[in-house]
Amino acid sequence: MIQKLLSRTCNTHGQDSSYFLGWQEYEKNPYDPIANPTGIIQMGLAENQLCFDLIESWLEKNPGPAGFKEDSALIFRELALFQDYHGLPAFKNALVKYMGEVRGNRVRFYPNNLVLTAGSTCANEILMFCLADPGEAFLLPTPYYPGFDRDLKWRTGAEIVPVHCSSSNGFRITAAALEEAYHRAHKRGLAVKGVLVTNPSNPLGTAMTRRELDELVDFVVAKDIHLVSDEIYAGTNFAEPGFVSVAEVVADGRADACRGRIHIVCSLSKDLGLPGFRVGGIYSDNEAVVSAATKMSSFGLVSSQTQYLLAALLSDEAFTAEYVAENRRRLRERHDALVRGLRGIGIECLESGAGLFCWVDMRHLLSAVTFEGEMELWKKIVYKVGLNISPGSSCHCDEPGWFRLCFANMSEDTLSLALSRLQTFVGSCRNRPHCSGGDGRTRRQFLARWVLRSSPASDRKSER
Repeated sequence: MIQKLLSRTCNTHGQDSSYFLGWQEYEKNPYDPIANPTGIIQMGLAENQLCFDLIESWLEKNPGPAGFKEDSALIFRELALFQDYHGLPAFKNALVKYMGEVRGNRVRFYPNNLVLTAGSTCANEILMFCLADPGEAFLLPTPYYPGFDRDLKWRTGAEIVPVHCSSSNGFRITAAALEEAYHRAHKRGLAVKGVLVTNPSNPLGTAMTRRELDELVDFVVAKDIHLVSDEIYAGTNFAEPGFVSVAEVVADGRADACRGRIHIVCSLSKDLGLPGFRVGGIYSDNEAVVSAATKMSSFGLVSSQTQYLLAALLSDEAFTAEYVAENRRRLRERHDALVRGLRGIGIECLESGAGLFCWVDMRHLLSAVTFEGEMELWKKIVYKVGLNISPGSSCHCDEPGWFRLCFANMSEDTLSLALSRLQTFVGSCRNRPHCSGGDGRTRRQFLARWVLRSSPASDRKSER
């Protein structure tokens, strides 16, 4: 009876995805080194806990902003009273400066083009409301963040059309794949309003090359559609050749052709590790989009207290310079530890240089080269091994056997334990006839069989 009182919208959130189901299982039995040492280790959460000590040290040295003080005077009342949805100028100025810093100051951002939102989830949904009517579509390269099925579609009525990418070229976006997705959308009667990419990629951990960005910009200009570049992982890049923002491509002689159609999503959740602060933004040179998004942001504002504190933090140039460099060093160190550990037990990762996770190839551990085989393996890893990882099918990957493993939301000891558990599982798997295990020769034979039975279209699932 209670269920009947709810609207249809309430029943289409998408939490039946294995991505969310894994979280639910973790929450029932969370690992704790003392209280629950056999519990499930959370490797499905892209959270950065590696540099909290740097922020905590800054807070200890600068107690004023957290205590709502300015020049020793209490400003609690000013912050507690109503603030309009344009945001505090000091914070917007500090945020655009920080956006430039994490991009190597190769491009400049302006506060008047920035709309503050309560996190990137809110930012992406607002952009869908602004750019697409219900039933119109955005193209998304696969694999993509599972939450987009909720963030982009749930309340907006927009559609997602996958751009199929393959492991044969490291899941890179190609002009041919974009064209194929565009024509497939039109065959379904869908008007394509734009392309949305995550750069650096979630779940791949790769940054787009300049060539990919140029081809992508050429495509949206030719089709007269929008490009949304979700760059919330910009500050997590830790390897050369490095991250290139689409803003750099626009600034490099493409401003006229791109005017009004390029929109960047930013956040402080991933590089600063502050998802609980709910700080995101939309950056666009399209005045109509900025105006509409600013009005819509009233449904998801960033609190004045949060803006005041972070304005002080991000305005400290010595702190941000130290933080950006040290964060990259620690991310690289942790990433390399996971890659080495997995390689030692016969599991390889897609080469990556950004993000808080690795895209891990477990195809040789499948009992069958199907998505059913992938789910069977995933359930064993969650329930028997005690690791919550994200299966590739939840990210709409076309090839079964890929998984996303996060590495920055736990201690070194917990990561070592996770690798130890996985090593025990792979070792036991080698002794089973239905599983090829981690042996290198068997792995190569398995991958050869996969290549022979694959084709660009034959194994694709229908639109998910």
